Amino acid sequence: MANKPAPRSLIRRPKVEKQPKAVWEKRTASFSRWLHIYLSMASFVIVLFFAVTGLTLNHAEWFDGKERIKKYTGKVQLKWVKVKDTAAIAKLEIVQYLKHTHHIKGEISDFIIDDNQCTLTFLGPGYNAGAFVNRENGEYKITETSQGIIAVMNDLHKGRDSGKKWSYLIDVAAVFMSLLSLTGIVMICFMKKRRFSGFVLLIAGAIVCYLLYYFLVP
Repeated sequence: MANKPAPRSLIRRPKVEKQPKAVWEKRTASFSRWLHIYLSMASFVIVLFFAVTGLTLNHAEWFDGKERIKKYTGKVQLKWVKVKDTAAIAKLEIVQYLKHTHHIKGEISDFIIDDNQCTLTFLGPGYNAGAFVNRENGEYKITETSQGIIAVMNDLHKGRDSGKKWSYLIDVAAVFMSLLSLTGIVMICFMKKRRFSGFVLLIAGAIVCYLLYYFLVP
């Protein structure tokens, strides 16, 4: 009788020994994974904040009608404003007095001096206040407008009227998110089973984004 060929399941194939990864590959992969994990945790709130405010910015009409307007009147010391030389007007004292007396928020944006009055503008995220000070008698009127928490968050997203320190924080957030993306790419470079499909998805995502921009943006 002719010998029947052995079933494929019983055929032993020679084992191909995997070549050990170079030390630099192990260290780079390990460091990228470590950095990616901890950057993800550290920047989670930042990413969530900018994601949510991206939605609220795109649909600002959902939150209309949330502003609150308050008005104040009073009088500053006459010697601060009734002077011949406009350079002698006590700008600092006036600003501090108004902020302390009426709890005005934001930073002073404009201090305009005319022949009859001084006009002050205070700006902050989702907030503005305008003051008019009569130079003849020291009397003033203030109109304060607060636009609600969503407007505050939207202005923080844009870095609008939020000061230099917050601007630096936006830069830090941008660096965090850039590193998060780059470490993800580095990680997939060392994942042989998922490397090809991962880069295919990366390229496909970039093409889809471009097509959306090309066809949807006028």
